[in-house]
Amino acid sequence: MLGELIKAFALIFIAEMGDKTQILVMAFATKYHVKKVLIGIFIGSLLNHGIAVFLGNTLFKMVDPNLLQIVAGFAFILFAIWNLKMADEEEQVDKKNKYGPIVTVAIALFIGELGDKTQLTAITLAASSQYPLFILMGTVSGMVVTGAVGIYFGIKLGSKIPELFIKISAAVIFYLFGFVKLYKSLPSEYLKLYYVIPFILIAILIGWVILAPSLKNYHEGKVTLYKKTAEKLSNFYNVMAMKLEDICLGEEVCGVCEGSKCLIGYTKDVIDKAKKGKKINLAYIENLDNQKNFNKALVLGSLKLTVNILKDYPKTIKLLELHQIRKIFEMILFNEYIKEFKSYETYYVELTELNQGKYNL
Repeated sequence: MLGELIKAFALIFIAEMGDKTQILVMAFATKYHVKKVLIGIFIGSLLNHGIAVFLGNTLFKMVDPNLLQIVAGFAFILFAIWNLKMADEEEQVDKKNKYGPIVTVAIALFIGELGDKTQLTAITLAASSQYPLFILMGTVSGMVVTGAVGIYFGIKLGSKIPELFIKISAAVIFYLFGFVKLYKSLPSEYLKLYYVIPFILIAILIGWVILAPSLKNYHEGKVTLYKKTAEKLSNFYNVMAMKLEDICLGEEVCGVCEGSKCLIGYTKDVIDKAKKGKKINLAYIENLDNQKNFNKALVLGSLKLTVNILKDYPKTIKLLELHQIRKIFEMILFNEYIKEFKSYETYYVELTELNQGKYNL
């Protein structure tokens, strides 16, 4: 029982590392509390994999188990090849919140994983399992932990994630599971070397061809959307943290530091929590201390940097921390802020009206 749970957990965890699900989770985590995102992942994957396990276990009772093992072996080899496919850079997440964060994340994950390799993996595992409930527990926990890793490492480590290595390692594990299953299940007449060696070579060759675009991007220094997003956010937070130290007037001017009661102190707190993947305090920034004589040129430069980062994201992805930082800089410069960032073009028009020629935008 425990062995099946661990195997299901490991396969899902490895298969989903660096996959589109982590990009989706990372996008949601920029808007919603981490706990709510994880609960949404749990509910969505429970429904998705629950259906998969039910189908797999039902097939097991209706069809010859040895035949299912053979099918499972071929399926795992297909999963290995699938896992080597280069991620689609154009996949995007529509995050309009109509039903609350938990339900929104659950629905998005459920739909996103329909027919995906993780759902098919759950079906395959359940088809050959005596304990389907443990398979379900393993696959769901694998999805939740993978989501948590995506949230933490995506923001914390960014470019340090060895994504290509993970992709290849996952494929190797799927290949091994597939080859072993076929070896144990196929009739002995099909296990002759003149069958086995060409089959293995062809399977690996197909995987190599599928992997080629990713290898090319790696050698050319290109990165995927997942790593690109993580790297941009990580670099932005690090640079902004240094800029805030220059903007901060220090205790020599301000006296006793007010911490997060000051607009710049609050901004430091927002960045610190964002880097750690923690929920930020959505304080009413109108009530924070804005009477200090901050260097407006430095603040304006920091606002421009923040807006340039926001400009690169589609309007459907709303980065809560970045918009909060944007609003703070606007408050310092104009004593009011633009509430909604609909698009860069619309925002620039509104910012120009707010500026009234005070600063060089």
